[in-house]
Amino acid sequence: MALTKEFKETVMQLCKDPEYRRALLLEALESYLEDDIAVGNALLRDYLNGTQAFGDVAAELQMKESGLRRMVGPQGNATAKKLFGLFKVCQQREGIRSADEFLITPYVVRTSSTG
Repeated sequence: MALTKEFKETVMQLCKDPEYRRALLLEALESYLEDDIAVGNALLRDYLNGTQAFGDVAAELQMKESGLRRMVGPQGNATAKKLFGLFKVCQQREGIRSADEFLITPYVVRTSSTG
């Protein structure tokens, strides 16, 4: 299902907030740990699209942008090495230096009351 232009613009607007970007990364990590790979990929994709960082992050990971897009796509199945490399680059972009600093974020992305 294609995303609407309005949704894409909303994500880009929200990604101007550093706390929201950190929360997206944290939610993605939690989704992977809960074995919800599709949601984790979608959240990372939202982060990369919202920050317009696909090209820069792919270059830092020494891979093609198209490969990074596949990696976080709906059928993406990254290796642990590539996935943790991606998180490391994203954390560095956000100025996060430690796991403790990463895990302390006041902003919550999930809106589900069952979550």
